Amino acid sequence: MSSTLIRQATCVLPDGIGTADVLVADDKIVRVDAPVGTRADHVVDARGLHLLPGVVDDQVHFREPGLEHKEDLHTGSLACAKGGVTTYLEMPNTQPATTSVEALHAKLALARSKSVVNYGFFVGATGDNLAELRKARRTPGIKIFIGSSTGDLLVDDQTALERIFAETRLPICAHCEDEATVRANRARLESQGPLVLADHSRIRDHEAARISTARALDLAERHDHRFHVLHVSTRQEVRMLSALRGRQRQRITAEACPHHLFFSVDDYERLGSRVQMNPSVKTARDVEALWEGLQEGALQVIATDHAPHTLQEKASPYPGSPSGVPAVENSLPLLLDQVNRGRCTLAQVVHWMCDAPARVWDIVGKGRIVEGWDADLVLVDLQKEATVLDDEQATKSRWSPWHGTTLRGWPVRTWVMGRTVFKDGVWNAGERGREVLFDHRLGGYWATRG
Repeated sequence: MSSTLIRQATCVLPDGIGTADVLVADDKIVRVDAPVGTRADHVVDARGLHLLPGVVDDQVHFREPGLEHKEDLHTGSLACAKGGVTTYLEMPNTQPATTSVEALHAKLALARSKSVVNYGFFVGATGDNLAELRKARRTPGIKIFIGSSTGDLLVDDQTALERIFAETRLPICAHCEDEATVRANRARLESQGPLVLADHSRIRDHEAARISTARALDLAERHDHRFHVLHVSTRQEVRMLSALRGRQRQRITAEACPHHLFFSVDDYERLGSRVQMNPSVKTARDVEALWEGLQEGALQVIATDHAPHTLQEKASPYPGSPSGVPAVENSLPLLLDQVNRGRCTLAQVVHWMCDAPARVWDIVGKGRIVEGWDADLVLVDLQKEATVLDDEQATKSRWSPWHGTTLRGWPVRTWVMGRTVFKDGVWNAGERGREVLFDHRLGGYWATRG
């Protein structure tokens, strides 16, 4: 048995923040306030630092299999470790797509050999894979692309959507943009002349998001199905989520992403396709509405939607430039910087990025510093300042939309299942995370929020 004593850390615990000595043995937290004189194989002096549960990022695209020139499970997990992300849930739009139990198990086997941090994989819905969705296990849930996808993963047919919500039991999440609205907007703008990058937010506009999210909420309500709205981008969606009541409120959760919390249409001129993503960035008013939605509880989770492309690909003239940005290694520093600026509290950040996503997806033993839970931990220095630079990114794409931004508050050490995977800029790249255990009998965020 190997043990580590983290001494005098300021710990963010479920019931508050306080100084404690945390004892880890093998892969578990065994004492949250170890008595004086406790011995361990390794002792970490954490005075002046904060100890957080590891971040759970429930929406990443690590591109493997099929698009490994953009990212792979190893490089993506290294970026996670640097950013204090100890668990990721990866989306199914790889090549081939994860639309069968066989493909899901193949990804799990691949991650077991390559991923430095813990991992789980969504199974993707198509118009005709109900049998696979019904028998899938070892997964957080079902991902539906109700817009913004191609091929089998685009499920826009109402009959197919009704059957998925009615005939499956796993939690469902969705990318919500109305395809008919997107196509009509594009056709109208193309008739007026060549498209420019700023048209991206006119094509994927507020109405496309509103219509699709309302449609999905209706499906979830009528079929009494647990549903999670991915990457909310508009104030209209926040209002819809704020208005949920009763049983519908108890079945639905939602999230925001850093790019929608920090960028708007005003940034196209400055950053170009680096802020091109789906759903598109919206207005400064929408940015403020998302922050208000988090503060008020209409949105429960912050996740990255990490979706890297090479800079060469992003440099293609619009609309040939692909949508998506890398974010896993900078998401926690971005929020810690906001703590320092007074926009939110450290306890809120831990809730949005650690505890809430673990509860939404019924992840066992993660997201809190609790005795008996997994020793997925991140030590942060709230006073450390560093500048985000392209050539220092761990992601294989080697760029960030936050290039040149100085942030205060950074992870300095990350433990995954009790083992150090990142410390002061150096990785233990030979370490391997574990497959996440999901217990959907737990009932999701609202059933376990206490």
